[in-house]
Amino acid sequence: MDNNKYMDLFVEESKEHIQALNDNLLELEADTNNLEAVNELFRAAHTLKGMAGTLGLNMITDITHNMENVLDEIRNHKKEVTSQIIDVLLESTDTLETLIQDVIDLGQEGDRDVTDLLSKLKNPASSTTSMLAKQDLNYKDIELDQYQLSIVKVGAEQGLFPYWIQIRLQPTCLLKAARAYMVFQAAERFGEIIKSVPHVQDIEEEKFEDTFSLLLISRADEMDIQSKIESISEIDSVKIKKVQFNQLESSKNIINEVKSDTQASQRQQQRINSSNRQVRSIRVDIERLDLLMNLVSELIIIKNTMEDMSGNNVDSTLMENMEYLSRVANELHDAVMKVRMVPIELVFNRFPRVVRDLAKNTNKRIKLNIIGADTEVDRTIIDEIGDPLIHLLRNAIDHGIELPEERLKIGKNPEGIVELIAYHDGNNVVIEVRDDGRGINYKSIVDNAVRKGIVTEDKAKELDDKGIIDLMFQPGFSTAEEVSNISGRGVGMDVVKTKIEALGGIIEVETEQGKGSRFIVRLPLTLSIIQALLVEISEEIFAIPLSSVQEIIEIKQSDIKELRGQEVIPYRGVLLPLIRVEQELDIDYKDRTQDDLITLVVIKKGEKLSALTIGNLIGQQEIVIKSLGKYLSSIKVISGATILGDGRVALILDINRLV
Repeated sequence: MDNNKYMDLFVEESKEHIQALNDNLLELEADTNNLEAVNELFRAAHTLKGMAGTLGLNMITDITHNMENVLDEIRNHKKEVTSQIIDVLLESTDTLETLIQDVIDLGQEGDRDVTDLLSKLKNPASSTTSMLAKQDLNYKDIELDQYQLSIVKVGAEQGLFPYWIQIRLQPTCLLKAARAYMVFQAAERFGEIIKSVPHVQDIEEEKFEDTFSLLLISRADEMDIQSKIESISEIDSVKIKKVQFNQLESSKNIINEVKSDTQASQRQQQRINSSNRQVRSIRVDIERLDLLMNLVSELIIIKNTMEDMSGNNVDSTLMENMEYLSRVANELHDAVMKVRMVPIELVFNRFPRVVRDLAKNTNKRIKLNIIGADTEVDRTIIDEIGDPLIHLLRNAIDHGIELPEERLKIGKNPEGIVELIAYHDGNNVVIEVRDDGRGINYKSIVDNAVRKGIVTEDKAKELDDKGIIDLMFQPGFSTAEEVSNISGRGVGMDVVKTKIEALGGIIEVETEQGKGSRFIVRLPLTLSIIQALLVEISEEIFAIPLSSVQEIIEIKQSDIKELRGQEVIPYRGVLLPLIRVEQELDIDYKDRTQDDLITLVVIKKGEKLSALTIGNLIGQQEIVIKSLGKYLSSIKVISGATILGDGRVALILDINRLV
């Protein structure tokens, strides 16, 4: 038997079963009498057990077998669904996911100890003692979620080392929380605390024995850190160990979901629809799709070249064949694009679990509404957008949503609302993360930025609301007033912006004090072939994505006015900001007289309209987007380049950056 062939099949199918386990466990948590969810859980565990057993994956087989036993007792009414059972089954699902990742990375199960988990499954009621309460916690036991892992990774790239620090207080210590606070303060002088064990809140409430641990990223020497902490009174011992990033990565644990309000009939219909889709689909390696797209791109370039070569040739047969070639090339492109497009629910279905655990860890009541999960995007975007969205969700929960008692005092529902919305807008896909929390405190942002040296006091006074919001995305910015396991410290929103911009997108923020915030991510629907408007600016050809073009107009130079330092033009009863593209590109341009006519392209980004100055209008053409490469990535208003039919290169204007 060719094990490699079946191992690949197992890995692909196991992802679906893991997601089924996650989804149905949350449904069971929301409705403990939901036997349909129990049956689905049993089927997923049973299928995983069968596949793993065939391939000799013994740990996966043992875990799923014990999960089956628990679920069988539930469906036969021998055991009631409790929060302990849900937690143990979710922990089992996370462990299965980690073991499957080992299979992907190593070709086999890794060297992991699942004895404790198996004993929990055999007796879930006795497993209420958390791992976080263990006295001698080893760094290998720590569970980092994707967000915390990304903080460590970014820190490592900046020269910060991860240190696992274990502190034991003297048995006679009376004010344990106060001593722990002093340790936190001392550690923060050297770097950023990523995680504490137990949780910060448990430490503050003295819900630990004598020992607690920290994961710290710092450039400092471990002896200096240890010496500083040991100097605090009533400290019995301090153990510190420098940890390698791959050691932390191997122990990561992905966090959690929320309750679903979906009715049984809706769940049934969703499963039927999902089943129908799966029956009619096949798995294709993404590299094959990339190759196919590259070939289509070359075909488009050849088609444009032939159209340019034919010029004004009046031969009717040639023209008919050219039109036919153009139509077939366009249909082929559309067909390949549809194959590459996948519903964004492939990313969204991870987030209910994330929100569930975050709500639990922060003692908040949160409902997650997902809208537009069937919105389709390019597979490339699916693979990259997950981490930035997790950052935004965590930010909304940790900083946005208030505690239930706070919400009640100000007349809000104690249950906070977080919405994840996706939709198409022209040639863009828009993803919004909304919350009905406290909104963004502008004064807090400015004070924090000044304190950290990100901006001077004089400069801060000149900033408008947008300028203040932009401070949030500066490296090293954080408004956290205390150590938090949720939002991280010093690394976060700048990473979000960097990742989104790497995908050719932008992020915008809208907020209202006391009402909530709205983070809007705009990404290109496709990263390869688009319809574009070709224009000439200072004797150079540029391309503008046609999906952004609202209208082309001509005005006199004398019609341009100035309002609050910004040039504007009258347009259908309103004033539009004027953007002089030559100045943005820093290229030479000729001065115009007051009577000169100026050609403008009115562009739309979301609900906002602006006008771009151009020289001459060339026409519309389908173009293939080529990357500028890392050497030209600093040119912010250019998103790429394309090869025209006559062999010339045209730069593509980045409308999101220009407006």
